[in-house]
Amino acid sequence: MIRPAQNTPTDLRLMSLALRAATRGRPSPNPHVGAVVARGETILAAGHHPRAGQAHAEIVALKKAGDSARGATLYVTFEPCNHQGRTGPCTEAIIAAGIARVVIGTRDPAPHVAGAAEKLAAAGIEVEIGVEEDKARALIADFAQHIMTGLPFVRMKAAMTLDGYIATRTNDSKWITGPLARKHAHRMRDQSDAVIVGVGTVLADDPSLTVRDVRGRDPIRVVLDTHLRTPVDAKLVAHGSRAPTWILHSEAASHAKAKALARKGVELIPVALDRGGQRIDLEAAMRVLGRRDVVRVLAEGGGTLHGSLLDAHLIRRASIFIAPILLGDQNAVRMVAGHGVTRISDAWRLTNQTLRRLGPDLLVEGDVVAAAKAE
Repeated sequence: MIRPAQNTPTDLRLMSLALRAATRGRPSPNPHVGAVVARGETILAAGHHPRAGQAHAEIVALKKAGDSARGATLYVTFEPCNHQGRTGPCTEAIIAAGIARVVIGTRDPAPHVAGAAEKLAAAGIEVEIGVEEDKARALIADFAQHIMTGLPFVRMKAAMTLDGYIATRTNDSKWITGPLARKHAHRMRDQSDAVIVGVGTVLADDPSLTVRDVRGRDPIRVVLDTHLRTPVDAKLVAHGSRAPTWILHSEAASHAKAKALARKGVELIPVALDRGGQRIDLEAAMRVLGRRDVVRVLAEGGGTLHGSLLDAHLIRRASIFIAPILLGDQNAVRMVAGHGVTRISDAWRLTNQTLRRLGPDLLVEGDVVAAAKAE
């Protein structure tokens, strides 16, 4: 039998533990998934999906629980898989373990894997779907975006002053925010598959785009550089990181410059231009990344890249660090410099907002939606 969530206190508590466990993995391009095996209030085991190709969260938890899983309840944030991929179907393992009840946070949005909950129910297991569903969906929003559209989930990250600037008129930006905010920003890099900037940021700041201040692994460095203006001695070219650097460029860019960058270990990826024929088509660029299983992209570019991504409806979430300082200069560098809108009613909105204090700075986060969808 399949029934909707009853949301008992016990179910809510144990699903919350499963959601917390899910965040520990680095499973991209797979979704974050957590699982808990329990008998009543007693937790028997917990697990998460650590990496693509390794055991899924349900399997990890069931193996830990062993024979005690028979007759118990399995809490899982994401509908168990029902197909043969890099690993076997979790539905079969759940049935074989003798689980009596499965509580699921959210359904799998992938169209090719339907029927998992139904298979469990047909085996006599009680199935309940929708406990902490909003949180479970938020957890796999990046995976859902990628699996349904082929596009990565793009998060815009910026550090700005109270009056909306990310640098002075001389491009000085070190440091707008304090150490705690910068540490948190590096944690975002660690959690991303790739970090993307425009060539303007490379020329102005010469960033390395590596993870520092926290333990973690470097993301893929992606540069949008139509005409291959990236210097061969730029930090993200001449680096000691294990993570690659990809430069997305026009096919008409200099072959000599391409060879020089390639000799430094950079991967050059040609991408179609937009209708104006002057810049890389951003959606085409994102589709290139999506085909390479890049699911989570952190956009750290300047105002031009942020504005262009907004104009192209490609940003899904924003993380804006706000420092309690004012530049008071109309010629300073704006956080967003796109075509924008002409009416407040058409402005982009942040929904599901959170506000966090990091030392003297504030971090505002939320899902980015068009005005029509926010209403």
